Amino acid sequence: MSSKRLLNPSWHHYVALTTGAIAILSGILNYIIFDRADPLHCNSLLTRGTWLDENHRNWQPEGCMLHVYQSKDAVACLTSRRVVFVGDSVTRKIYFQFMHIVDSKLPSAPPDDNHKHSDHSFTSESGTTLDFLWDPYLNTSSTLSLIHGNIPSRDIRDRLAMLVIGSGLWYLRYADTTGGLPAWEANMERLLESISAPQIKLADEVVFLPVEDIVSSKLSPQRAETMRSSDVDAMNSDLYHRINPPSPDRYSIFSSSPPTLPISLPLVFNKMLDDDSTEDGLHFSDDIVKAQANILLNLRCNNLWPKSSPFDKTCCRAYPSPSFLQFAILAAVVVYGPIMWYLAYTRNVTKGLSVANEYRPAVIFGLAIGAMFIADRTGFWLKEQKQFSPTTFGFLLLCSLGLGLSTLKRADKDMGFLNREQTDEWKGWMQVAILVYHYIGASKISGIYNPIRVLVAAYLFMTGYGHTSFYIKKADFGFLRVAQVMVRLNLLTLVLAYTMDVSYISYYFSPLVSMWYLIVYGTMAIGSQYNDRTTFLLSKILISMGAVTWFMTETWILEAVFAFLEQIFNIHWSAREWNFRVTLDLWIVYFGMLLAIAVIKIQAHRLTDHPLWPLAVKVAVGTSALIMLWFFGFELVQESKFTYNAWHPYVSFLPIVAFVILRNASSSLRSCSSRALSFIGRCSLETFIIQFHLWLAGDTKGILLLLPGTRWRPINFVISTIIFIYISDHVSHATGELTTWICGSKEISLPTSTHNTGRHVGSSGSSTGSVLLSTDVHMSKDGERLPVEPDTPIRPGRRWVDRLAEGASQQRAPGYRVLYGDSSWKPGVKTRIAVWMGMMWLVNSLWTVADSA
Repeated sequence: MSSKRLLNPSWHHYVALTTGAIAILSGILNYIIFDRADPLHCNSLLTRGTWLDENHRNWQPEGCMLHVYQSKDAVACLTSRRVVFVGDSVTRKIYFQFMHIVDSKLPSAPPDDNHKHSDHSFTSESGTTLDFLWDPYLNTSSTLSLIHGNIPSRDIRDRLAMLVIGSGLWYLRYADTTGGLPAWEANMERLLESISAPQIKLADEVVFLPVEDIVSSKLSPQRAETMRSSDVDAMNSDLYHRINPPSPDRYSIFSSSPPTLPISLPLVFNKMLDDDSTEDGLHFSDDIVKAQANILLNLRCNNLWPKSSPFDKTCCRAYPSPSFLQFAILAAVVVYGPIMWYLAYTRNVTKGLSVANEYRPAVIFGLAIGAMFIADRTGFWLKEQKQFSPTTFGFLLLCSLGLGLSTLKRADKDMGFLNREQTDEWKGWMQVAILVYHYIGASKISGIYNPIRVLVAAYLFMTGYGHTSFYIKKADFGFLRVAQVMVRLNLLTLVLAYTMDVSYISYYFSPLVSMWYLIVYGTMAIGSQYNDRTTFLLSKILISMGAVTWFMTETWILEAVFAFLEQIFNIHWSAREWNFRVTLDLWIVYFGMLLAIAVIKIQAHRLTDHPLWPLAVKVAVGTSALIMLWFFGFELVQESKFTYNAWHPYVSFLPIVAFVILRNASSSLRSCSSRALSFIGRCSLETFIIQFHLWLAGDTKGILLLLPGTRWRPINFVISTIIFIYISDHVSHATGELTTWICGSKEISLPTSTHNTGRHVGSSGSSTGSVLLSTDVHMSKDGERLPVEPDTPIRPGRRWVDRLAEGASQQRAPGYRVLYGDSSWKPGVKTRIAVWMGMMWLVNSLWTVADSA
């Protein structure tokens, strides 16, 4: 018996469903055991974490995303407020780093050694007063006055925004004069009682710093005589149990968290220390101390940020409850499929549950939206930060390459220039590279960012190539085609924009491809009766290129358009961001259009039969290889990605066209493709969009942990990837079917795209397998051979478009059949689109009202 028969054909369903069940069970158990007592992950922020890098720049709290604060970020929670630090030299070092984050113009260290044991006071540009009281024993009059003498005001503006207290090491260093450990314990007891006694809080956030761990081997002889690690551990244990008194049922997983004093104790500060990052055994590097100060800002400020996307600060921050309107849309999307299923079943009881297959797309689509909401708008699963690793990046790409090569298939014929299998594969490996790039967080690495920019440009290049080929070949400029493409491109994106409460253009790929499709359509539709005239066609493209360039260069026009959309449709888009997205690839779509015309004309005039064609192929291949080598050398020597961005619009077409030529250099290459990469390519639109909320997290700023625990990241990567790809594939099928539901089917059949049945035959009748531009063929009305439409980045092979093209009669979509029953009234596609547009306008108009309610 063959191995293929031993493998269940539905194995991939079982694998995906099993991993999904594991992820759901893991989320439930994590909530019961950990998150029920610490729903905001404040305790995780203060007690658990690890460094993700060796340079101490990326500290990862267990199970939540830490925000790296800058001066502009601290304004919201500290403006015109007062922050006070009290303590010894360890506290002072944190104070200066904290102050430097709040205002980068303020110093990050004492002015000189003469002022080390002094008080300090600074005021930031935003009006925040930052004070430091030098008191290593916590017994000066200033400290006692602050804690005992001042009755906290009921006015929040008069209360301290944050009080940070740190002491202990001086009690050990000068134990003979201070009383040592017993004296410290007695003082801590008095201070903690005083701070927790008032009914009105002394400060919005009171933090007691743990006694800092020491590196005994690096202490001076005088310090080493009295300062011992065992004493430090005892002091921190005493401090922890005073702030977190034990609860009788603390071991019950069903009990709430035990009562604690209104004081935070960041024990994690000692876990952040590295013995190699200190010279005197007491004071550690600025990078580590800055990370500690950043934790204090996350503790104080995260939950005060506006509850809007991106949700990239999940430590000590609550997710907002959706507005009524947002929840209504989410609920409608999720339950629509099951309700339609039930209605269909009640009207066709005799068919049983088999009627459900008609409504499977709506069920899948709704469940996928619900899963993304749970993943990225609730704390059911954890989120953590990204960390770039060259080794991990290279390993994942090599694994992807190995998978692609191991699933190669070779057709028994020349499949033609840029054939469907090849473009699917192209989209697939590009999408894999982009996904790995996003997951690893490689956007700051110029040498990686630059090629990824070319891959995005290649998608747009294929958009211009594919749609231009279609309109030259089929000349179908009807509204139905436009509606199908626009709905297919934007259905998932628009639904997510409402259900996740994010801007539509934040999913920049769908809006970008949509805009360029409309530009290609307008360019080809104007004077379409003369599209067979090459000069006229090229003139239109050049005029369109100039018009779009002028429009995007005159930024005031785009700003005026966006202002109009905001005024009339309540659409809030950033003109600056959109201008950046468009101008970065301003002309690449036109290069795709020009290549489509070139391929059609070469094929129509049989230039591949010319005796000099093989020589031209060799020259093109050699030139393309040199261009690829030049490009990688060029992009690697750029000073930064910003420097490369200035060159990108002018050079991106070179490696793209070079790749196309090299990939189609021989019949062997044209007839070979990877099944695995083609599979990814067929759902590339969905993987690009769904990654925002289901594979990544925090609106792409972090990664999603289906299994809790930073140490389980490799296993989590495998599980989340399986679920992510499985859902993307099914949503791709479902979105195509839902597009047909919305747009309906055309009454007459369209010319179908078929693969050529043999190799391209030259004038002599012999097979010419090495012809570069051998391509699929289609006969025009005049009997002229034209290439069939290749795939665009959003057009998977043998799916809704193909079924639509092959449909000989109009069939009412199942969704509408349930809604309208056997009614003779059948709303046309224009009516349907108008209704949907009207509904979106109404939702946009009510959205602000709903948010402010």
